[in-house]
Amino acid sequence: MFKALIVNKQEEQFSVEVQNLSLTDLPEGEVLIRVHYSSVNYKDSLASIPNGNIVTRYPFIPGIDLAGTVVSSSDSRFQEGDEVIATSYEIGVSHFGGYSEYTRIPAKWIVPLPSGLTLKEAMVIGTAGLTAALSVQRLIENNVSPDKGKVLVTGATGGVGSFAVSILAKLGYEVEASTGKESEQDYLKKLGAINVISRDEVYDGKIRALGKQKWFAAVDPVGGEPLASLLSQIEYGGSVAASGLTAGTKLPTTVFPFILRGVNLLGIDSVYCPMEERLKIWDRLASDFKPANLEELIQEEVSLEQLPEVLPTLLKAQARGRIIVNLN
Repeated sequence: MFKALIVNKQEEQFSVEVQNLSLTDLPEGEVLIRVHYSSVNYKDSLASIPNGNIVTRYPFIPGIDLAGTVVSSSDSRFQEGDEVIATSYEIGVSHFGGYSEYTRIPAKWIVPLPSGLTLKEAMVIGTAGLTAALSVQRLIENNVSPDKGKVLVTGATGGVGSFAVSILAKLGYEVEASTGKESEQDYLKKLGAINVISRDEVYDGKIRALGKQKWFAAVDPVGGEPLASLLSQIEYGGSVAASGLTAGTKLPTTVFPFILRGVNLLGIDSVYCPMEERLKIWDRLASDFKPANLEELIQEEVSLEQLPEVLPTLLKAQARGRIIVNLN
């Protein structure tokens, strides 16, 4: 028997609680993993409410990230005792996730833990850090180098934003961070931001076809109208890596930033990122992309039993950096 966080919905009744399960309760998959760490992401918070539109069948174990040790494997790529990471794909969405002391998942979703990372560090990074790293990588591939000008990170206190600030600062970029939390200026400067601005300086409620050119590039996990406003303020030939929708799904922009300034809008997806690219990015996260101040990104470390109380914080914009789940 082992413990897992179960969300369940029966007619009008909805529950989020820790229960005891057996291995026969787990779904099919080639690799059985003893989970040591997981993390809390926006999707996980949505999975913990009745109308979050993440979970499609109940009862269910959320948790889109996990890191642990292989217990058994029918796939030759993994052996008992191997330390591994698994994030995204269907994990925590339609396949039982990481909020469980044991899980069983397909081998094709698994990344061997790179040298240079511990299991805990891998979950400090998790999907948020992977998304940020993919964003930075795409900017680099589109000729965004430190000498080109300032790079803005929006939603900078969130998981993706915090990691983007840290990675860019480590690589020598001049990073400006945007946030709606005035109290977090010191936190963002510790991560490497040279300046912290209000989100109102990015989007003041008006979207202009073209605005003053302020930043050569940006990492944007916010989306919506703020992204439309941001695009109008990117310098000629610059790029924006977009990965989120916390401000909404509509993008009421014009073609002018693209056809008059040659701005690039780069879509970032960490869920179905091909394994070849995923492996390369995790290797970079264990080396040159690894934030020097990784511990600064941890807001708190919690147990399975604390999750029902902690999960809603991301929906209330109360989180800063990363929340780690310890299942040891």
